[in-house]
Amino acid sequence: MSQVLRAQWTIIAQTAPQPWLTCRRCGEARRFRSSDRVRVNTNGKRVDAWLVYKCTDCDDTWNRPVLERRPVQAIDPEFLASLGANDAAVARRLAFDVEGLRRRADRVAEFDDALVIKRVLSGDATSARQLDILCAVPEPVGLRVDRLLANELGLSRSSVQRLEASGALVASPKGARVRRAVRDGMRLLITSRDVPALQMLTDIQFRHPDRSAKRGVEGPFMLRGTKKGPSTTPRYARLRSG
Repeated sequence: MSQVLRAQWTIIAQTAPQPWLTCRRCGEARRFRSSDRVRVNTNGKRVDAWLVYKCTDCDDTWNRPVLERRPVQAIDPEFLASLGANDAAVARRLAFDVEGLRRRADRVAEFDDALVIKRVLSGDATSARQLDILCAVPEPVGLRVDRLLANELGLSRSSVQRLEASGALVASPKGARVRRAVRDGMRLLITSRDVPALQMLTDIQFRHPDRSAKRGVEGPFMLRGTKKGPSTTPRYARLRSG
């Protein structure tokens, strides 16, 4: 019997990055949030498109350029149609383009609130000595690995950091650390010589769905984490002038 319990955690960011910009109405720097609305203007053979942002204090708007005087024939027709239809998935993808925001703003706030969906891929929690977590992160999120594990496994952040320091927790690829934000494709391997201790980490999530109803377990092999509100102190990405 395998001694490795393999699981996939899908971490879905709930709040898109927000640029700090000088608000015309407020007269000073404010955070702007995406309205999830796209404006498109086609003039002859060229097209412009913007993702509309709003000041978090007064709702004044900022149009973030998506397309600027681009030839219509040079744009993928499906993408152009999605912009014109204000497609929600396209607007979300644009809103989570933090690198694009950094080229437009002096600083960008990132948030650590996320919805975590867990699914067992293989293994048995009753005999596992290792918990191997594959992280799937569709959009960038400011959630640190130590906070993720603390929230989802019922540990303190200092305990998670001690696990890493002792070698009982290994993050990959090379260079990944628990004090950094979780990224798509990251693997987290927790090893314990004490099988009952490891079972305690997985018991509520994978073995007893009836005991876990208040935590949102959907069947014996999936847990939908509760949505956590954004941190009151957003994590700021270092800004590059652009």
